[in-house]
Amino acid sequence: MPRRLIRKLSPHPDSLRELWFFRMFGSRLADMHLWATSRRAITAAFGVGIAICFVPLPIHMPLALLAALLWRQNLPVLIATVWLVNPLTMVPVYYTAYRVGAAVVGQEATGFAFTLSWDWLQYGLGPVWKPFLVGCLICALGLGYASYLGLELVWRWNTVRRLRARRRRISR
Repeated sequence: MPRRLIRKLSPHPDSLRELWFFRMFGSRLADMHLWATSRRAITAAFGVGIAICFVPLPIHMPLALLAALLWRQNLPVLIATVWLVNPLTMVPVYYTAYRVGAAVVGQEATGFAFTLSWDWLQYGLGPVWKPFLVGCLICALGLGYASYLGLELVWRWNTVRRLRARRRRISR
């Protein structure tokens, strides 16, 4: 899989320790598990990153850093995965989560008009917050696990394919 590309694009831990934001983490950034490019490290970080994408608050990057440090996940893959939900993809992702939540809660998914005002937060958010949060939780768990399994299967398939090609080259 793209192990060389991940190593090439990943910054060196020593260069990160010099940045002001990362100084508070000290030597924890030098943990070898945060930079491991093994199958397990990358697939697990990808799944966790997809799950973090469904947190409906703009705290994806701090959550990704915290998850990487606590669970010793691959930091570059986790942060890159979190960037899948950006201002361009946010609306379809969260609308899908709302639709899933409405289906699970048993509420009809209605269209709503968002306006950035106190009135909308008081009265317009009421009927949609519960299915939205339920949908975010279900999508985070389901798609996080599915993306972990999917990448795991693709990685294993690619490894088997490369081993078979190597055996054919050697047997000639």
